[in-house]
Amino acid sequence: MALIKILSFAFFFVLLLLFPLSYSSSSSHKHGTSKKSHRQHSSLPNIIQKQSSLSTSFDFKFSGSAGPLLNQETSDHRSGKWILLQKSIGVSAMHMQLLHNNKVVIFDRTDFGSSNLSLPQGKCRYNDEALKVDCTAHSILYNVATNTYRPLMVQTDVWCSSGAVNSNGTLIQTGGYHDGERKIRLFSPCSEDEEICDWTELSQNLTVKRWYSTDHILPDGRIIIVGGRSAFSYEFFPRNTNNNGIFYLPFLKETTDPEENNLYPFLYVLPDGNLYIFANQRSIVLDYVKNIIIREFPRIPGEKRNYPSTGSSVMLPMKLVGGDKSPMVEVMVCGGASSGAFSQVGQGVFMPASRTCGRIKITDPEPVWVMEDMPMGRVMPDILLLPIGDVIILNGASKGTAGWENAIDPVLNPVLYKPNEPDPSKRFSVLKPTSIPRMYHSAATLLPDGRILVGGSNPHARYNFTGVKYPTELSLEAFIPPYLSPQHSHLRPSILTVKGPISYGQEFSITFTLGFSQPTKELMVTMIAPSFTTHSFAMNQRLLILDIVKVQQLSGFAQKITVCAPPSRNIAPPSYYMVFVVHKGVPGHSAWVKMK
Repeated sequence: MALIKILSFAFFFVLLLLFPLSYSSSSSHKHGTSKKSHRQHSSLPNIIQKQSSLSTSFDFKFSGSAGPLLNQETSDHRSGKWILLQKSIGVSAMHMQLLHNNKVVIFDRTDFGSSNLSLPQGKCRYNDEALKVDCTAHSILYNVATNTYRPLMVQTDVWCSSGAVNSNGTLIQTGGYHDGERKIRLFSPCSEDEEICDWTELSQNLTVKRWYSTDHILPDGRIIIVGGRSAFSYEFFPRNTNNNGIFYLPFLKETTDPEENNLYPFLYVLPDGNLYIFANQRSIVLDYVKNIIIREFPRIPGEKRNYPSTGSSVMLPMKLVGGDKSPMVEVMVCGGASSGAFSQVGQGVFMPASRTCGRIKITDPEPVWVMEDMPMGRVMPDILLLPIGDVIILNGASKGTAGWENAIDPVLNPVLYKPNEPDPSKRFSVLKPTSIPRMYHSAATLLPDGRILVGGSNPHARYNFTGVKYPTELSLEAFIPPYLSPQHSHLRPSILTVKGPISYGQEFSITFTLGFSQPTKELMVTMIAPSFTTHSFAMNQRLLILDIVKVQQLSGFAQKITVCAPPSRNIAPPSYYMVFVVHKGVPGHSAWVKMK
């Protein structure tokens, strides 16, 4: 059993008496900064991050901690709290991907000119369409544990591109604009020296141009790339050698209207292995092996839902019970803009954004959309799944559409949605507002400690900081949900070990501690796939509620919970996942596990 750094020596001493732990003074995290890293010491005034290295009895490692510990003198936390992490990271965060080494790859487009962050000495891009020589970075690697970042170098334009993490934890990043529109790029987490890893661009290209497309990892480990502007097809990476590499999908052309409104379609792999696709107002199930549509659903009522009338979507938490390989699947779609809203902006009219959310149980024999109203209208929202099984909606505007200068009146308040609340009038609650508008080209992602990382917003063709209503935003914030309030610290679990191996359908155990001796009630274990977030959609995001087999009390402080791993690759495609232990609605810091 590995040792975790405990919050106090007394607590550690008690554990030492209870368990035969072996100590190692080494840590997998580098807490110092390098010449290439940037730190803002004052940006985390109320958070103490305790990181450690955990090694399981099998072949992978993860990092864990008790989570962010909030200063007891902070103001009321019942509606959440915002922390400014960095005033500027030098680039606007259009795209984000959390990796299993607790780093976040962030990047913007390259075709607008210089960013506000220099590349390391001697590195430059040449013959870009905006600059003949560009020695500035358009991507960074953000270190969650240390709140530092360093510049990365992308070779071609990644504007409005897509991505997914493969089974080995490498980000497969596809498409973009002009010289990047058919490119395939890789970013692999560094194993030892984090100053070495950078973007790699493959000589192999996509079959067609992919701009505003969506990616998803499949049960066999391949990535499917769907749609894009004037791309009414899908393809795979790695490519299937038994065909010409491209599959025509008429549904994508059928859902294109005069304003498009079907770009960045919403994708979800289903428990039967097929692919759910939502575009504009319609949705289908695609058998991508046979290239046939096997089911079509009713249209969602109300407004348009995809770019540029941008709404967002999540597949609600999937509860796994008794090895059932066909659990109920429910999809939620929120926000968007009315038909014609994009055209009206050209006339100086900013139409109100949609207030509606729709839920549909796509595994029902006769599914129907059940509609609800959000507390306020929102276009360009980001919707993320929280470790406790709730949903958070944040970012966006209350009028207009996606696009340059196309929206006004930012929505500053996140909204919490409780999908299992039986009373619909109590499902939505408004949380504490940020002071920073996050409009077009902003992004958000869930972090391993349960916080939400938020960045970006650039509704202009260039970086523009003065003389405009909504300046280009280079900052990074963290939203701290109410479950991380100091008043809940005694309920927060801290994972010590995860013992496996973790194989499909097999049991594995998690050992964890609580702040002091107390009976464990209302336990839940959730498994979350980290998302590739851009343009208000978190690609590949899914949350699985694992079946609890038994709970054992090991001591006054320690518990062991045994759960059943997902039963199939269709339910949990092979890759890395964050596993959270949730106690009475309070999650601890997650542990990374690999499904393979």
